Parts: sequence; C-alpha cells; structure tokens
Amino acid sequence: MTIEKWLKTPKGYVAIAMLAYLLIASIGYKNLLGIKNAIVAVFVAFIVDIVFNVLKKRKWTIPDGAVITGLIIALILSSATSTGIIAATAVLAILSKHLLVYKKKPIFNPAAFGLLLSVLFFKTGQSWWGAFGDLSVWTIIFLLVGGYIVANRIHKFPQVFAFLGTSFVLLALMGLFNIGDAIDALRPPFINATLFFGFFMLTDPPTSPAKDNDQVVFGILTAAAGTIIYALFGGLIYLFIGLCLGNLYSYLKKRLTSNVFVNRSSMTRTTRFGS
Repeated sequence: MTIEKWLKTPKGYVAIAMLAYLLIASIGYKNLLGIKNAIVAVFVAFIVDIVFNVLKKRKWTIPDGAVITGLIIALILSSATSTGIIAATAVLAILSKHLLVYKKKPIFNPAAFGLLLSVLFFKTGQSWWGAFGDLSVWTIIFLLVGGYIVANRIHKFPQVFAFLGTSFVLLALMGLFNIGDAIDALRPPFINATLFFGFFMLTDPPTSPAKDNDQVVFGILTAAAGTIIYALFGGLIYLFIGLCLGNLYSYLKKRLTSNVFVNRSSMTRTTRFGS
C-alpha cells in the first residue's frame, strides 16, 4: 500500500489528527518535551509490535496501529513524564494488544489499557495536554473538526453521540444534586479529555462494535460505567476504566454470539445426519 492510499484509510486519518494535535499543542504550550515523548512512545510501540509480529510469523505490514497508540499515550501523559515511564506505558499497551486477544483482535483498547496500568503501576498523571486542556477554549474546535472527520470516516457517530450524550446528561444530573465534582467535568480540561477520548479512543475499530445498535449500547455502557467511577473517585482515570469495561462487554457479547452460532450449526448438522 502506498503512503497516499494509507493516508486515506481510517488509521491514516487518525494518525494525521494525532500529529496535527501534537504540533498544535507543542506550539500552544511552547514546549517540545511532548514531541520528545511522542518519539519515544512511537518508537518503543513500533519495535515491540514488530517483535510480536515476527514471533507470530505474521505477514509484514507497517505497524500503524502501534504508531497511533504511541501518539495517543504521549498526548495524554504529562509532557513532564520521564522517558522510562513513557516507554514502559507503550510496552504495556502493545503487550495487551498481543496477549489479550480474541480471534486475533485485541480485547481492550491498547492505549487505554496501557494508560490505566501506568496509573496503577507508576502513579502517572494524565494532563491530556494534546487535547488542549489548558489552552484557550476556542481550541476545542480542533477536537470537534478532527473528531468529526474521523468518526465520519469510520462510521462511528452512533457510538460517539451515545457516549457523549450519556456522559453529559449524567454529569449534569450529578451536578444538579451536588454529587461529587460533576460540574468540573463539564469544564476544561475535563471536557477536552472527554471529547478527545470519545472521538479517538472509544471509536477504535478493532475493540468497538460495528453495528449501529451495538455502538449505541457500547457508548451508553462506557459512559455510564465511567461516570459512576468519576462520582466515586474523581480524576480522569474514569475514562480508561469505563472504556475497558465497555471493551469487556463487547468481548463477552462476541463470545456468547459465537457460542450460540456454533451450537446452532452443530444442531443443524446433527438434524441433517439424523434424518
């Protein structure tokens, strides 16, 4: 596949958006540490992904998914995060991609899973600087434009709208009844993180449903689970936990559907031979 063709693929669109956000945020914050972290995360994710593909004797393909995972990790973790932790988070993300699989596809969103583990293991902080959380409010336009293009390209609007709608309604209700710090979640940088997450992480094709009805259920479940976690514990880790729970639901549904299909096929063959 040529670069021109790849740039028109869903992964190409996401990669372009992530690189654009990396550049815009670096200029806005007048800080090049984020770019350094992005190089480290992408390089480590790239190498680990290649190693696994070689071990599994897969046909050579450009590990573009690993590149996107590395970029997302760098855009979410604080630009002040040490190189070692950036690299370790990228390794954890790619490990989950290759070890936690079902029918050769990852069960959990690699970036979300790696970032969740980095919080648990390394106590990392997520600044979501690549979502322009501490820049002027008008920079949210970049998230909306890039998110619209990506969601339209991969046909994920039902999922995005279900997630964002459920999140904002639940947070508004929590704010109305003074539950937790819900009002803060409707302001920058939380709103920036939610939009970035909804458009570019929730919609990961290998770990999210394709059918519209399933997308709606997935989006609502992820939002509801994450919001409950936010109400109990606060912080921004609720987004990762919500997505991982949504991924787990999607995996279990696939397993159940597959088992039902196998059982029906087996019963059909038995009936034919019996007759």
